[in-house]
Amino acid sequence: MAQNLAKLDGRRVALIHDWLVTLRGGERVLDAFCELFPEATVMTLVRKPGVATPRIEAMRHETSFVDKIPGARSKHRWMLPLYPQAIEGLDLSEFDLILSSSHCVAKAVIPAPGAVHVCYSHTPVRYAWDRTDDYIDGTNSAVGLVRPLLHGVARWLRDFDQRTLGRVDHFIANSENTAQKIRRFYQREVTVVHPPVEMNRFEQLERAPKGYDLVLSGLVPYKRVDLAVEAYRHLPDRRLVVVGDGPELQRLRRIAPDNVEIKGRVEEQELAGWYQGAQLLVFPGEEDFGIVPLEAQAAGVPVVAFGRGGALETVVDGETGILFDEQTPQALATAIAKLSASPVSVEACRAQAKRFDRDVFIGKMQAVIEEALRANRPGQPGWGQ
Repeated sequence: MAQNLAKLDGRRVALIHDWLVTLRGGERVLDAFCELFPEATVMTLVRKPGVATPRIEAMRHETSFVDKIPGARSKHRWMLPLYPQAIEGLDLSEFDLILSSSHCVAKAVIPAPGAVHVCYSHTPVRYAWDRTDDYIDGTNSAVGLVRPLLHGVARWLRDFDQRTLGRVDHFIANSENTAQKIRRFYQREVTVVHPPVEMNRFEQLERAPKGYDLVLSGLVPYKRVDLAVEAYRHLPDRRLVVVGDGPELQRLRRIAPDNVEIKGRVEEQELAGWYQGAQLLVFPGEEDFGIVPLEAQAAGVPVVAFGRGGALETVVDGETGILFDEQTPQALATAIAKLSASPVSVEACRAQAKRFDRDVFIGKMQAVIEEALRANRPGQPGWGQ
């Protein structure tokens, strides 16, 4: 089966990803897709060369007209109104298999007649369906007349998202949490394949706690890093290091107490070391999945996480960490104190992460894609060779 996929004519396979301007969990999924289809073409709305993995960087790339707009790569979020037209403008006429990695509009590409489109959904568009206010509240200009305008953009994007559902032959969700949203918002059947954690990046690390707890996150409002910062006011004997960058960086530095260090962005090669030295990982927001808790567990680090969303599928309460139920500083501080008083084993954390290993992910993706090809091209098991 893996051999069939690997031998697909690369000129006939397109990998669609919303944008390539950072290296986070979605890009790790794309990297695995590139391993499955090493001769495919990667298509994105906006691409910043050099930020992705070496495997992604080595692929053939095509971008939309938005990529040519000055400043689009650094202000890609502000290009949102252009994205429906841009994604529909990507030329897929020569491709027989489309595999989209979508959290915004990637799923809305227009396949050629007879092509098969498998969409790996990280989430239905958050700012259009269920997290609109979270994103608007995080926009500095979301006051006065601008707020209704942003709500109007969200409704327009939601209509576009709904209208283009028929372009997808098969949905794959990154979690049961996302699958429930796909069933609710799209009324479509969906298969769950959890994203991969690269065990080989972390499992050989010797645990070396250095007296700090860790938050590793994009610094945007819905991640609720502010909740972690405030919780450590109640934990004066503990130290927190926040690693990550984003629009919340300066505000978090202003409000951080003395025992909280807002480190900011670090290089990709440094991340394993930050996990290695952490006593525990704090994951205060609600995510559709969230790869960071799994990376921490792969490094043998226990997790304190908000008990909603993807964390329910990755953190075993009482065995590899602690889940807290209320997003308040006090509730989070209580959970951190509880975990520190009842430490969990490195082995239990790594065993949990191994269930999500990259090899497991690739095997499951192969099976789902083969089934989608059979269902949509019956009688052609060797299609594409």
